[in-house]
Amino acid sequence: MPVNLNAFYDTEFDQHEAALDATRKELAEPFARLVGVCTASIRSGNKLVLFGNGGSAADCQHLATELAVRYITDRPPIAAIALTTDTSMLTAIGNDWSFDDLFSRQVEAIGNHGDVAIAISTSGKSENVLRGLAMAKEKGLVPTGLSGKGGGGMSDLCDPFLLVPSDITSRIQEMHITLGHMLCGALEQELGLI
Repeated sequence: MPVNLNAFYDTEFDQHEAALDATRKELAEPFARLVGVCTASIRSGNKLVLFGNGGSAADCQHLATELAVRYITDRPPIAAIALTTDTSMLTAIGNDWSFDDLFSRQVEAIGNHGDVAIAISTSGKSENVLRGLAMAKEKGLVPTGLSGKGGGGMSDLCDPFLLVPSDITSRIQEMHITLGHMLCGALEQELGLI
């Protein structure tokens, strides 16, 4: 049976618009707090450490690049790293320890007191993300996160916590990258870099 592409097209935009409106209404306060903790961390000479799986891993890499290289304009770098890019590290931890330790081991190795851990997960239930946040908390990093679908275990570990009010994975991911871009732009302004 052929797909009604016009109906599909409209439904996708309707879902996106609903997620966008709900996110805009509900996340202004935690977003402002995320910008605040990230600004304070960078001003103190610390860094942002991002981690997540799958599409969220891609978002982490995307945002760390925007911060370390440039977002709106050429400016000094903002210290940020994604824990999803070193294939030797990822495969060694997965093979020698376990996939569940993928982020906690890296946070333990390179995380410093005052850094900000930014975990991204559409469900908030990924064990490796939860362990990464727990290690961040243990080491004195500020554990923050972006999630959806009720937030899973992340809601108990993250502060600030940006919980997208949606249960649809694609819509949650769209809000995560929007909020991530907003974070990049806000940090450039807050740090006086543009």
